Formats: sequence, C-alpha cells, structure tokens
Amino acid sequence: ITRIMKTAEIKELTTAEIQERLATEKEALVRMKLNHSISPLDNPLQIKAARRNIARLATELRAREINK
Repeated sequence: ITRIMKTAEIKELTTAEIQERLATEKEALVRMKLNHSISPLDNPLQIKAARRNIARLATELRAREINK
C-alpha cells in the first residue's frame, strides 16, 4: 500500500535514498496499474497517491540538482 509522503519527509532523505524510493515507487505504480486493469483495486486512489509521490520525489531530486 502506497503511503503519501510529506515534503518534509522527502527533504530529510539523502539523494541516493530519494533515487531508490523513486525507482521503487515507479515499479509499484506499474504493478498497481497492471493489477487494476485485471481486477479493480479496493482503493483506486492508491494509484493517484503513487503518482503524486513520484512527482514529489522527482521535484526534490531536480531541486537538489539545480542547487548544486
């Protein structure tokens, strides 16, 4: 189950941890979408939460890249 990550939580992570989480979230999103197309998920809002987590992680990663 995808848990919504707060921006403050993401800022505490190291760049390597963010990259790792990003890969994990993307993988989970693909799996959720596939499962949802076969048989509907109990809570389809999990897909939305995963997409937003991916966006938050990518945004923080990009911000750090710019600040270097």
